[in-house]
Amino acid sequence: MFGIVRPCSHRLGEGLKTQWMAHLCGLCLALRGDHGQFARIVTNYDGLLISVLTEAQVERADAGRRTAGPCPLRGMRTASVAQGDGARLAAAVSLVLASAKVRDHVADGDGLLARRPVALAARRVAASWGRAGARTGSEVGFDTAVLVDAVDRQIGIETLAGPGTPLLTVTEPTESATAAAFAHTAVLAGRPGNAAPLAEAGRLFGRLAHLLDAVEDRETDAASGAWNPLTATGTPLAEARRLADDALHGIRLALREVAFTDGRLAHVLLAHELTRSVDRAFGTSGCGHGEHGGPGAAGAFGPPGQGGPYNPQQPPRPYDGQNPYVGGGDPLGGGPSFRPPGPGGRGFWAGCAAAIGLCCTCKVCCADEFEGPWSRQRREGWCGNCDCSCCDCCEACECCECCSCCDCGI
Repeated sequence: MFGIVRPCSHRLGEGLKTQWMAHLCGLCLALRGDHGQFARIVTNYDGLLISVLTEAQVERADAGRRTAGPCPLRGMRTASVAQGDGARLAAAVSLVLASAKVRDHVADGDGLLARRPVALAARRVAASWGRAGARTGSEVGFDTAVLVDAVDRQIGIETLAGPGTPLLTVTEPTESATAAAFAHTAVLAGRPGNAAPLAEAGRLFGRLAHLLDAVEDRETDAASGAWNPLTATGTPLAEARRLADDALHGIRLALREVAFTDGRLAHVLLAHELTRSVDRAFGTSGCGHGEHGGPGAAGAFGPPGQGGPYNPQQPPRPYDGQNPYVGGGDPLGGGPSFRPPGPGGRGFWAGCAAAIGLCCTCKVCCADEFEGPWSRQRREGWCGNCDCSCCDCCEACECCECCSCCDCGI
């Protein structure tokens, strides 16, 4: 699931996490419902922003939800998921852009796509996705030709670009495509007055997506000889960071002009999580609202050696006599080695069978909690046990006073 906005569930909080998952699952199911199981592989974190923005503008968000059946990626649980035109628009945009991405990789001969049989199959898949995206787009009133035109212009611009070419010339096609997609959410929600500010937010989001992709791929492209906008135009990282920060500020200003019904999730994703995406791409950390390398750069728990749960100088937690595994866990719950099971635990082979079941159903990574295969103790899912290096001032955007974007009333 590619994308630059990858929020941490700890920062979102339970309510916003549920909403975010509803849109992610809604996009996946919209792809399956209209285009078959294989189309679900183009599900991506950025595409669901279209669904989020659409629902944030409608009067009754609950009208666009339905209960979906059990899914392995949800730990075999049912869930309320987004449906309707917002999810379908997100699916159309995801398909068309994935089609363009596949064609670009085929043209560059990346990896297995350098082999003719694989490249031929990939071209057919890309063409099928492009047609499917155009069909779904037309059904919700969106002309995907603007996306296809942006991709075609991108190829020509990259061919002509060289040292001295403004970097924003290279990012313009991506900006135009995302601006059109963001603006159409206002049409779907019946809020035409929101189209202009959302188009501006989308334009700047497209700029950021292009910039961050270039920054993250810079070293890899240099090693493989692939084309990279920063290298081709001779743009230093400092200038790319300045453009990224300007885009972040512009997105926040644009969001202030949008009349949302409930814009909390959209605000957290586009104002706060997008800032963290920029920090991640440029190798900085901490709160994005302050100066880079400032007080927040050390993370929420301060630098190593000054206390906190990640202090390497603290002694390891002693064995408590109840958990049958060294370090307080089993291989799927944190401990490195196996001991014979205690009361209520499983034997080695039974635990192996349970571990295989956990992995096959994705519970070990996607469920909030799962039962340890050997110890049978409750464990937190791997995806939920992440390192949130976020500062206290930005916690889940309860609209903090330190952030200048929070006076927007969201």
